[in-house]
Amino acid sequence: MESKSMLGSTSLLVPSVKEIVKEQIVAIPPRYVCRDHDNSPVAKTNSLPQMPVIDLGKLFSQEFEDLELEKLDQACKEWGFFQLVNHGVSTELLEKVKLETQEFFNLPMEEKTKFWQKPGEVEGFGQHFVGSEEQKLEWADLFYIITLPTHRRKPHLFSNFPPAFRDALEAYSEELQKIAKKLFNLVAKAVGMKPDEMRDLTEEGWQAMRMNYYPPCPEPDLVIGLRPHSDATGLTIVLQLNEVEGLQIHKDGMWIPVKPIPNAFIINIGDMLEIVTNGIYRSIEHRATISSTKERLSIATFHNPKFDGELCAAPSLITPETPPVFKSISVADYFKGYLSRELHGKSFIDVLRIPNHQAKSN
Repeated sequence: MESKSMLGSTSLLVPSVKEIVKEQIVAIPPRYVCRDHDNSPVAKTNSLPQMPVIDLGKLFSQEFEDLELEKLDQACKEWGFFQLVNHGVSTELLEKVKLETQEFFNLPMEEKTKFWQKPGEVEGFGQHFVGSEEQKLEWADLFYIITLPTHRRKPHLFSNFPPAFRDALEAYSEELQKIAKKLFNLVAKAVGMKPDEMRDLTEEGWQAMRMNYYPPCPEPDLVIGLRPHSDATGLTIVLQLNEVEGLQIHKDGMWIPVKPIPNAFIINIGDMLEIVTNGIYRSIEHRATISSTKERLSIATFHNPKFDGELCAAPSLITPETPPVFKSISVADYFKGYLSRELHGKSFIDVLRIPNHQAKSN
């Protein structure tokens, strides 16, 4: 069971929420009623702070490079999130990925069972971080798969994909790997890391995709699509597949709804990048809420340091004035620890925080 040995975790098998919704439910099943929501207010639309927008083309233009890099630096420091435009991935490929992913979630249940999580594994259809039969569940179906390096792929998943879905995923995976490589290098430049320090950690890193399907719910305030959390990864690249809002980020004591720019990517800093940058950039809590009438789909692509790497602050960022903020840990042990706990805020990265470095409020 390669997935288990690699990620050191498993999750209990759960029903498909998409199938539950088909039954025209009268009352929300008790396991999905989630009353422990964060009570921070949701920002009002008329006073909504706007997530920064970064132009990838300008970051490689002699005329705008310095200004755009400064803008990227500020976005990562102040928000931990930004939308990326002019990223070079064709609209044609994005539309193909959107269509094929929607079709994949629409497969009949007897077809989907081929792709369901197996006991002891985290890849496939299902949910993550489910450790007991009593645990509350999220109002969502996910499909999770390791996409790169290719030798990590599960043959029983990839070989059984509908051909058009597999082709779209292959092309999309390669394009996003190129973007992630560029962004990692730009981050290193912005924070003053030596370029080879970032390259050594991320050059042979691995990529995984989590495709999310959030069905509508007649009582959306009683459920949660994705609990508040920060990502364990280095960088996450999110593509929203339709126009339905749902992603919210926690900033300045409020939940700020994100209005995605069509065909832009939403990028966020993960815990691992917070550790590598010695806390200069911080991973930010975010969550997914549910619509009462419309389904929402998204694909989050996670870009991680190499699995046998060591996770610690870049040596070039450590000085007597800026000592390490986090304890050193192997990438493998970080994932094992992260996946062995229930998903909750920044609870795991905070375990690694060296005393006297209290987490700042975001």
